[in-house]
Parts: sequence; C-alpha cells; structure tokens
Amino acid sequence: MDYFKKFSSNTIGGSGNQSHFSTEGRSLCGRVFYRIEVGGKYNYSLLFSNVIDSTYYTGEHSHKDLICRPWHIRAARVGLCRNIPADRELGKLEMDKDIRIDWLAELTFDGAREKRVAPGEFFTSDPVELCFARLEYLCLEMEYEGEMLPFHPECRLPVYVDGGEGFRYDMRMPLPGMVGCDRPVGERVGFFGDSVTQGIGPACNSYLHWNAHISRMLGERRACWNLGIGFARGNDAAARGAWFYKVMQNDTVFVCFGVNDLYQGQTAAEIKRDLGIVVRELKKAGKRVIVQTLPPFDYKDQMKADWIEVNRYIMEELSAEADAVFDDVPLLRKSEEEPERPGYGGHPNAEGCKKWAEALMKSVLPLFPHIPE
Repeated sequence: MDYFKKFSSNTIGGSGNQSHFSTEGRSLCGRVFYRIEVGGKYNYSLLFSNVIDSTYYTGEHSHKDLICRPWHIRAARVGLCRNIPADRELGKLEMDKDIRIDWLAELTFDGAREKRVAPGEFFTSDPVELCFARLEYLCLEMEYEGEMLPFHPECRLPVYVDGGEGFRYDMRMPLPGMVGCDRPVGERVGFFGDSVTQGIGPACNSYLHWNAHISRMLGERRACWNLGIGFARGNDAAARGAWFYKVMQNDTVFVCFGVNDLYQGQTAAEIKRDLGIVVRELKKAGKRVIVQTLPPFDYKDQMKADWIEVNRYIMEELSAEADAVFDDVPLLRKSEEEPERPGYGGHPNAEGCKKWAEALMKSVLPLFPHIPE
C-alpha cells in the first residue's frame, strides 16, 4: 500500500483485530480515543483491516486470518479530547460531561461519506489536517452496521458505543489498526506480541505498558506502532498473514511471543519452529529484530519444562539470527528459586513494566543511534 510511504503511527495504544461481532440488524455509533504521542499540525489518515489478526482464546469463534464479511460505515468524524480523567474507571465516566470533545472534521473514504467494506479489505480514510498537542486524544466517532465486523474485546483504550440509549463503555466497535500521521520520522518501530505487548497489566488508558515507556525513550524522531494483541500466539505470527503484513511496514521489530502457545498446548519444538520463522522472515526483509524471552506466567510440570527449553533456544540459538535478544525473566520473576512465577503479575503491572522497559532499553540502546532533528 502506498499509504505506508507517507503515514506512520502517532500513538502507542494497541487496537488490532482480535475477534468479530454483529450489530444484529441495528446501526451503532461508537467512539474510540487514542492518545497522541507527538504534537503538531499534520495530515492524519486511519488504517482499517477487515481481517482478524490473531487467534482469540481457543480459536473456536475467531482465529488468525479469518476474513470478515461486508459491513457498512454510514458516517465518521474525528475530534479532539484534551483529557480523559484518570481518577475513575472508564466505565464510570459520562460522555460529554467527563469526556468532552471538540469536533474537528468529517471523515471520507475515497471522497465519499459512506463506505461499504469488502471482505478482507484493507482501507484508509482520506487525509485530513488536524492539530493536536502531545498527550491530547484523537476521538474517532463512527456509525456502522453489519453481521461480522472485526473488533477488540480486550481493548485497553476508551471505547464507548451508543445503541440508542446513550454512550456506554463497550468494546463493540471496529477500530483503526493505525492512527496514521504524515509527520517526518527517521525510523519506524513495531512491537509484535501478545497481551503484555498490547498493554494488559497496567490500568486501561494509562499508557504505562512496557512498550509505551520504550516509545518515549526512543524519542519523537521514531514512530512506534503497538501491534500487540491479547491471546495472540507465535503460531499466529508465523502464518505471515494480514497481521504480519502490518508488522513488515516497520524498520525495527520487537518480538515477544510464546505464553499463549504454551497455554494452548503447543510443544517447545513447535514454538521454537514458529519463533524461528518469524525472525528469519523479518531478517530476510531487511528488518532489525529484537527478541525477548517468554515472561514468567505460573508454569507447571511439562509447561514449565517447555518454557525453560524455549527460553534456552532464544538465548543460545535464536540470538545468532536476531540483532539482539533480551532475557526479561530475571526482572519479572518472583524469585531466583521460582523463576517461572511472576513477581508483578502474569500481566506485569505498571511497576513491573517500567522496570522491564528501563532494563530492555539499556540493553538494546546501541541499536538506536541518535536521529538528528
């Protein structure tokens, strides 16, 4: 897509396609809020995909590379929200009282107000010039309907849907996979992983997950794109489908997979195979690749043995093929005696994510030379 030649991400919130839903014959109106990382006046264009990126839970309802059916965007517009209160849960905030929006522009698609989305389609909104200060929010409001629409049931972003009785905190909205901005950047960095990469662990909308810290440490001349998705597996990534296509638009990719593969019955040999495919395909395409070990997650018996073997493989064998590897286990484990048990929760909390990011960045800093303004 020519889109990627001009636009790169300007938020570190994750919103890939995790599952699908139906509006049950109704038209719904949804609002989603993305925090902007770099302020200024730029052209924005939102990227959408009508393909499920990864396998959700067991895969019975939704799985990697599932093509969603046609659906309809009736209208869309974008607005500016200066702040979303952090002292209350998102579900307890009231639209237009606690969350105030200054509407900026109608969105169009190929010049039209409405958009008929085709099965498996990648599409973008037409560029529109917008001005945000750093840490303000871009609000997308969209009216939509259909029988099989992609969405993200574990989304950590503020998402509100009006089905006729006012806006309520609700995940049933198709989300853009990237908030594209045409600001000049020197490098594109992608974070490819599961729930801990997406941001589950710290509070919703806190932007305190490990790669949000990394994004800030890398500076404004690098555009960071959060491609983490809850329940995702290395096996999903190795399929090299629509999700992998998005990952391939980056120059540098952080890879962190394997926990969900273990919990869904994959063997150490299968996980090693899939991680090897991911790294080799990225390297073949000229990407810089940084691989992390599988974090602690209360593994037992054979699962613990497989976890140890996969992490040995990453540190001793895959390290020869990647540009760098980072062992997160010493930072995140409960103790040296129980390395398989998490010290900051299976999904590391804000404290754990901060320590993780600081140690990781110190380890890989030589790979990121200064980019002049």
